[in-house]
Amino acid sequence: MSKTVLVSGAGVGGSTVAYWLAHNGFEVTVVERAHAQRSSGNPVDVKGPAIEVAEKMGILDRLQAAGSAVNRMTFVDAHGRPTAHIGLELFQGGAGDREVEIPRADLAAILLDTAREAGIEFLWGDTITGLRQDPDGVAVTFAHAGPRRFDAVIGADGLHSNVRRLAFGAEAEFVRHMGVYVATVQLDRPFGADTEVLVHNTPGRAVTVHPSKGRAVAAFMFRSAAVPGFDHRDLDQHKRLVTEAFPEPSWRLPELVERVRAADDLYFDSVSQVRMPSWSTGRIVLLGDAASCLSLFGDGSTLAMTGAYTLATAMAATDDPAEAFRRYERQHRTLVEPKLKGFSAATMLLLPATRAGIAARNAFTRVLPLVTTIGAARRRRNGAAATSGDRR
Repeated sequence: MSKTVLVSGAGVGGSTVAYWLAHNGFEVTVVERAHAQRSSGNPVDVKGPAIEVAEKMGILDRLQAAGSAVNRMTFVDAHGRPTAHIGLELFQGGAGDREVEIPRADLAAILLDTAREAGIEFLWGDTITGLRQDPDGVAVTFAHAGPRRFDAVIGADGLHSNVRRLAFGAEAEFVRHMGVYVATVQLDRPFGADTEVLVHNTPGRAVTVHPSKGRAVAAFMFRSAAVPGFDHRDLDQHKRLVTEAFPEPSWRLPELVERVRAADDLYFDSVSQVRMPSWSTGRIVLLGDAASCLSLFGDGSTLAMTGAYTLATAMAATDDPAEAFRRYERQHRTLVEPKLKGFSAATMLLLPATRAGIAARNAFTRVLPLVTTIGAARRRRNGAAATSGDRR
């Protein structure tokens, strides 16, 4: 693989792939539309195969130090009384207690610092305006920087990917709104116990508060058809939509909605899935949410880190970009595809559409530990039987 690469996006996937490309001898430039990292965003998980990636980068200790102590999700009624809870160990991947839940901003900052230490060039406050590729490379124009030429371009620029739009087509061709919107805002003080996420539901709506090591984060989720004229960068529109979706005085909603009204950094977007027949075209390839945005429990950060490592490794193994991109996609789709099916279960758990649905969810969570224990025992018994059969 030739040696100059442009990465669009300095988030989780972009910083990770930039680090590994530089580690493998590539000359890497990262362009990021924002002038600095944002502080908002819900806590995310680094688990399963991403733990190995973090270990190889030498950052697992830093991630664990910044991680939360949360171990359960507690559902509360209009008066703040607990109605049910779920132990979060149910959502662990294959790395067990080595896995980390961490504020997205902290994860992105640690990955960005690690990429900077690798000597990568960053173009902050800029964006790609044109991509023109030929058999030998990609000519790139920017909103502010002068035109440049690269051997390959990676779009790690999220759900509303600019690279995907320029190289593959309009967003509407690939992005499917899943009937839910979500907003997150950082609170200015602790909120509740350090070990639990609080969840309050009204029909078709949920507000959650995550303690996040003393920097609590509130998330607002609500069912809705696609909003006409929705603009993922329009802060005033986002505040209006949250305010209109949560008018009830139930629980502590008024004070949390007031925090949204006062926020100068509010994450708000559609919960969407990205489906593409191919993640690459020529010397341009997509990574993370740009290629395969998932769902509420889609393990997006874990898959972004894992995909970044897989992509960089494939690019280092061959001088043929098309072959490298095929290897990456073939391997990484085996992890992504099962996660695309998890949206319905997540919405049933977090966003029951009716009061009867909320009551049924609460009842189910009370028996879930027993169901899980029985299932685990059956798997152990079946595994033991298979081992005994092998011996015979």
